[in-house]
Amino acid sequence: MIERPSPNHDARPAGKATDLVILHYTGMRDAESALRRLTDPAAKVSSHYLIDEQGLVHRLVDESRRAWHAGVSYWGGERDVNGVSIGIELVNPGHDFGYRPFPQAQMTALIELCRGLLARHPISRASIVGHSDVAPRRKIDPGELFDWRALAAAGFGLWPEPLEGPAAPAAALKALARIGYEIGQAETDEISRAAIAAFQRHFRPGRIDGEIDSETGSLIYGMARALKETDG
Repeated sequence: MIERPSPNHDARPAGKATDLVILHYTGMRDAESALRRLTDPAAKVSSHYLIDEQGLVHRLVDESRRAWHAGVSYWGGERDVNGVSIGIELVNPGHDFGYRPFPQAQMTALIELCRGLLARHPISRASIVGHSDVAPRRKIDPGELFDWRALAAAGFGLWPEPLEGPAAPAAALKALARIGYEIGQAETDEISRAAIAAFQRHFRPGRIDGEIDSETGSLIYGMARALKETDG
């Protein structure tokens, strides 16, 4: 663990548990550029941890403090997502600078970090999500090349088996809301389409169009079932 303190943090809200992990990519040319920005007081952004492509973990903000990583966001009814989450930045140039797969060394370090986080906080394995999941109208990271299936296989995050459910889009949207996404009033409005696209980016990255086709619907129902089984 490399200490690289950031001044960009404040107190967590009283009475709320730290029960969510949010994964990001840095979207900058290299690790040092990202670290400079995340520790620059003028930038007013930070995360708790940064993992570089060699698997080195940098600690920027103590877990007891609120890091400034999620911005305007929502998950499971919570809008102060920074206040209840741990933010992890994964060094990757992102879509603007040559997006590429996340190396195995980086994934291994992430798994080890998640193991410690779940031991220290009341975070369920289902409560590990992407920046795009909590801010789907603004963000697409960590993106379609992040291996969510492998992370879930290691015990961190869930991966759904398809499940047939009602064909009505309204029923699928309700299931999407139960998973945690913010939805709108109808399948076709901006909020709902962004949530559907974020779900696809996470669980069906081969086609991201914001529409509930049969495959997307079956994965939504499958994820809702997996979440229910995990919650007991």
